[in-house]
Amino acid sequence: MILKVQPLEFLRGTVRLPASKSYSIRAFMVAACGGQSTILFPSDCDDAKVAIATAKALGAQITSFRGERFSVKANLKLLKSTRINVRESGTVLRFLLPLLSLRGKNAVVFGEGTLIGRPNVHLLTALRSCGVQIRGSGLKESIPVSLGGGTFRAGKIVIDGSLSSQFISSLLITCPQLKHNSDLFLEGKKLVSSDYIVMTLLILKQAGIQVKKVSDRHYHIKGNQKFLGLQDFCVPSDYGLAAFLMAAAALIPSDVVLQGSFNDRFIQADGKILEFLKKMGVVWVRTKDAIKIKGPFVLKGGTFSLRHCPDLVPIMAVLGLFAKGGVRLTQIGHARAKESDRISDLRRELQKLGAQVKEGPDELQVFPCKTFRPDVVLDPHHDHRLAMAFAVLGLKTGLTVCDIECVQKSYPQFVADMKMLRAPFKVLQ
Repeated sequence: MILKVQPLEFLRGTVRLPASKSYSIRAFMVAACGGQSTILFPSDCDDAKVAIATAKALGAQITSFRGERFSVKANLKLLKSTRINVRESGTVLRFLLPLLSLRGKNAVVFGEGTLIGRPNVHLLTALRSCGVQIRGSGLKESIPVSLGGGTFRAGKIVIDGSLSSQFISSLLITCPQLKHNSDLFLEGKKLVSSDYIVMTLLILKQAGIQVKKVSDRHYHIKGNQKFLGLQDFCVPSDYGLAAFLMAAAALIPSDVVLQGSFNDRFIQADGKILEFLKKMGVVWVRTKDAIKIKGPFVLKGGTFSLRHCPDLVPIMAVLGLFAKGGVRLTQIGHARAKESDRISDLRRELQKLGAQVKEGPDELQVFPCKTFRPDVVLDPHHDHRLAMAFAVLGLKTGLTVCDIECVQKSYPQFVADMKMLRAPFKVLQ
């Protein structure tokens, strides 16, 4: 499907923000590790649905009440399937592999779409060093991934943390279930997306699991811990998805209210969007259950490190097109290993509009653009975040976005919510 977007004179209305995809996935995967859990108002995106299906495959019994309240009862003695399809969820894939290795059975994990070709070599190398018989496909050890048994040995575990924090989070979830203590050491020139590790630790703590952070590169994990379950865990709203709506309100004359659940105790990597927008001159009012914003604003450019929040690269690049002096997005090399190459693919698409964009191995520089080419079709390369960023851009320039259905991965209601704010969106088959 394609989305035709016309320039908009005024953005107005109230919508409820979706729940955090990252916390939803962590909640269901941790809930499958033991105890009885109640998860409230999780995301209904495709990746969260994959997490629910995967938790069931790991033996969890899950009951839903109107899609708002989920009761999860873990069963560590039951493995319902030895062939598990994680579809396009990289997070679920990485969390699943160590957990599945605890079962000591032959198994295959496969997926589809943008997950094909995404690298897992650092995680699989670490697992093999611990005695797990596991092998991925190709040099990147992508899907399908085959497990052939072996015993996951506790002790010293070394893993490269320069590509994805998901590898580290997966081990932090699994190691407490080993019989003996483990020490996890992180290698690599630079560690990325560290806030996502904090998110994992917060969910583990909610489930009664203790992990000692010795340093940024060393975690001590006691073995033989018991997961107690998550008691009435209410999933917070997703700042990374709020970023698209806030950006739209900042660019267009607007009066917008974004309702949601904002609990600062549960840190979000993409919460950095608030800091970035403030630096760019955007003003809003936030309460515990709403963000109110009235635009537009004269945006200031600058240099922004997205080392720990690569999911913000697309929308920050779009904002840079309208910011004085443009923006330089640094420390984003790992964004190339997402659903798309969020550096090269983004540059090529924005250049179709006549924008001046320069890329480096680890950065993207976007210059302000006064005139855009008309009737341009942008390809998000099956990347939900590129698709939403392009749709927001269209409110200023007018354009067409193909493959708009890829937003189902994180924000199924994106088009409907934007229409609620009177965005002139038209979806065509």
